Amino acid sequence: MKFKEPQTLKQIASLLDVEFVGEENFPVTGINEIHVVESGDIVFVDHPKYYDKALTSKATTVLINKKVECPEGKALLISDDPFRDFNKLTKHFNPFIASKSSIADTAHIGENTIIQPNVFIGENVHIGKNCLIHANVVINNNCIIGDNVTIHSNTVLGSDAFYYKNRPEGFDQLISGGRVVLENNVHLGASCTIDRGVTGDTTIGEGTKIDNQVHVGHDTVIGKKCLIAAQSGIAGCTVIEDEVTIWGQVGIISGLTIEKGTVLMAQTGVSKSLKKGTYYGTPQREYRQTLREVIYLKNATNKDKK
Repeated sequence: MKFKEPQTLKQIASLLDVEFVGEENFPVTGINEIHVVESGDIVFVDHPKYYDKALTSKATTVLINKKVECPEGKALLISDDPFRDFNKLTKHFNPFIASKSSIADTAHIGENTIIQPNVFIGENVHIGKNCLIHANVVINNNCIIGDNVTIHSNTVLGSDAFYYKNRPEGFDQLISGGRVVLENNVHLGASCTIDRGVTGDTTIGEGTKIDNQVHVGHDTVIGKKCLIAAQSGIAGCTVIEDEVTIWGQVGIISGLTIEKGTVLMAQTGVSKSLKKGTYYGTPQREYRQTLREVIYLKNATNKDKK
């Protein structure tokens, strides 16, 4: 998430009321999670296990809960609770804007796009040309929709990321300040839920078609010309490359990469990144090998019965 105007390290430290390490005019241009950080960004880290990853990332400012040696060319913000302070930054630079109408005045809707009754379109939404948005769709703030997109009833774009910190008093939510981006010629079935990114974009690539009741988690990137069948669930920060086929009731855990052209058969549970192939079962196994094993066991069982 980029700031509308660049900030200085001292300005950010004053906003959070924290100590800083580095030049007070050190430039800060945005905040992002570790997997999408760029030069100029702030990343937060609150566990020693991930210190090195954060300090060596592309982020140039690290919001951290311990005073450590600052890498050359970077800056530190020393906080007793980086998770809390990261939320403060999201609230300050990307505050929630409550809508006053079903279709916000700041929404842009392209020509020849049809909006059916009872659709909600939030602030700063951009919808392209020749789209069809069916009744009762919800498109929350800052979503971007390309041309020739169809969205069926009861689908929700831009709900919050499922991202929590476990505290003694309960679960503390990481505030979502990212977007949902649908590229051209995407088709979404009924009752799909697409979470916004925490700081970046949840993206569905051009020409991808998604069936009913599919969930896509925060910051996931789905490539071009993918097919995803009903009741599949894709956790956050997953990368699904182009032309992947996912059949019904597939579950994919977070942070994985599914290589271009892969096929996931129905009810497959994916627990690791996959090279191109066809997979089935939980945990996932190569499909043809699984069939051979099933046939062998069936033949062995039948032989024992004789």
